[in-house]
Amino acid sequence: MMLPFYLNPLSVFRTLDQIDREPPSYTADRASTSRTTLIVLFSTCVALLLLNYAKNSSSMVAALTQIALWQGHAGDYWIAKLDQTGFYDLGRYVWWSGWHVIAYVLIPAFVLRVFFQQRLIDYGWRWGETHKHWRGYLVLLSPILILVVLVSHRDDFVNHYPFYAQASRSWLDFIAWEFFYLLQFACLEFFYRGYMVQTLRPHYGSSAIWIMVVPYLMIHFPKPWLEATGAIFFGLFLGMLALRSRSIWGGFFVHAGVAISMDIASLIQQQRLPQQWLPW
Repeated sequence: MMLPFYLNPLSVFRTLDQIDREPPSYTADRASTSRTTLIVLFSTCVALLLLNYAKNSSSMVAALTQIALWQGHAGDYWIAKLDQTGFYDLGRYVWWSGWHVIAYVLIPAFVLRVFFQQRLIDYGWRWGETHKHWRGYLVLLSPILILVVLVSHRDDFVNHYPFYAQASRSWLDFIAWEFFYLLQFACLEFFYRGYMVQTLRPHYGSSAIWIMVVPYLMIHFPKPWLEATGAIFFGLFLGMLALRSRSIWGGFFVHAGVAISMDIASLIQQQRLPQQWLPW
């Protein structure tokens, strides 16, 4: 399959130049550039700072403990209640996913409404022309799926995925886990390929993509070096595709395809696909 021209490494600069020639690239006046840059990048810093320290399960435990103490209960009251449901581990990931919604969607939504009088939906949530660029997204997804199949036989792979250890307990567990897992990918795509590149494009043109790639790379630093390195190129190509399609959904489906395939491949190798619909 021939690479779409905007994913051909030899044509990257040509594609970026084309983005620069089309509105809304460089349509903002110089007086607003400093203000917009300050607002967008400061809100980015706040979102990343909040997410980094609030998404962890230790923060959830601290919050539930404080709530219990405020209510006059023992500190572990709500933690014990959650554990009794059998969904304590899932609850940790609901907390984790919820903070992605707050940091990656609600904070930008506040900024767009208050400072720019813009609607959230206009920043990549529409389908746009995603269907016209399906080959580009398929090119990004295909080699990763092949790699997933190859590494699914490794012990370190099957011991790592799915992140939610009880995903194999029932289809309810598996579906609930995948829902919250994919929710954070939708939030991530909006924040980097919607909010950041769209707000900065009128001021910096295609360079808005490179501004976005820096923090996108940095959130991958806890991951293996090869995955972190790949984030540079994926950030670039997904940014280009998002601007061409005017949508975040192609990038979301790439992430979703990788995430679900890794979980299913691991469960198949472990012979642990769910055997019942409910955990009780």
